[in-house]
Amino acid sequence: MNDEIFFEQATKVLAACRAKGLMAATAESCTGGLVAGALTAIPGSSDVVDRGFVTYSNEAKAQMLGVSPDLIERDGAVSESVAFAMAEGAVLHSRADLAVAITGVAGPGGGTAAKPVGLVHFAAWSRQGPRLHVERRFGDLSRSQIRRHAVEQALDLLLRLAGEIRVTV
Repeated sequence: MNDEIFFEQATKVLAACRAKGLMAATAESCTGGLVAGALTAIPGSSDVVDRGFVTYSNEAKAQMLGVSPDLIERDGAVSESVAFAMAEGAVLHSRADLAVAITGVAGPGGGTAAKPVGLVHFAAWSRQGPRLHVERRFGDLSRSQIRRHAVEQALDLLLRLAGEIRVTV
């Protein structure tokens, strides 16, 4: 995936965070670090990006982010609740003020009737309180198309969350 595709969108995220003195983290499953890659492709991003967690397996979600295995067992890794737990864990296990998390089924296999290929849950979580969730069903697209759309959605959600955070001086 070409980082330049996301340059403008990632630049806006970095500027919004910079303007409020916010640090960001990512917690990624089906995107495998592409969101962090888009942000860090921009020179100077280290003043905003603290770290990125690639938690592709359920064990990684539990070990690195503190996501409860019971929650994963109950709701499944691809769920709103797990996306929120991933985003919260990314903030709590870093110096970040806000984080975005992505968990989904990028395909071409692995989908079920309840959780088809193209289903992706996004969550954004901040220490200051605002929390956002988006569920997208990208449908019958290729794996790379689903991942590309997921990166776009994640960057958009991070930008929205940064805009909602009120910074008190």
